[in-house]
Amino acid sequence: MTSLAGHSGSDSAQASFALADEGATRAFAARLAALLEPGDLVALSGDLGAGKTTLARGVLHALGVTGEVPSPTFTLVQHYETPYLTVLHADLYRIEDTADLVELGLEDALAYAALVVEWPEKLGAAFAPHRLAGRLDLDLVIAGGDARHVAATGHGRWAAKLERLVP
Repeated sequence: MTSLAGHSGSDSAQASFALADEGATRAFAARLAALLEPGDLVALSGDLGAGKTTLARGVLHALGVTGEVPSPTFTLVQHYETPYLTVLHADLYRIEDTADLVELGLEDALAYAALVVEWPEKLGAAFAPHRLAGRLDLDLVIAGGDARHVAATGHGRWAAKLERLVP
């Protein structure tokens, strides 16, 4: 089931939908990748095992990254120069203080890259939706087996793009 809600003139929109299996997740990741642009933040939330890294890998593979895409759990940030776009994939699970984010250079990277961030609640106020050109919040919930439920909120330019993203 897919639902989409937004308000005329609003700078945010919401959608809720299911991804039945890994194939549906890869197809969703490909649509997401096609809409990414520099300055975008894709915020991936969900419990451990909800599919955040799987979705990030799908986006990177859709952008042309070949080979292994390691989880940035220990490196915190992986940097990718794809044929289409520079992408930084960050996993902030181990971040304990927002002051540590300055060293990662994520805010500066928004000038030339898209960010895909796991555990975005650790980002702090500098990455609040109203401060960014475009932010897409995706909350992933395990719905049984490989199925996932996704609650999406598009802010800024992602409010208009959300309709093209949902299955």
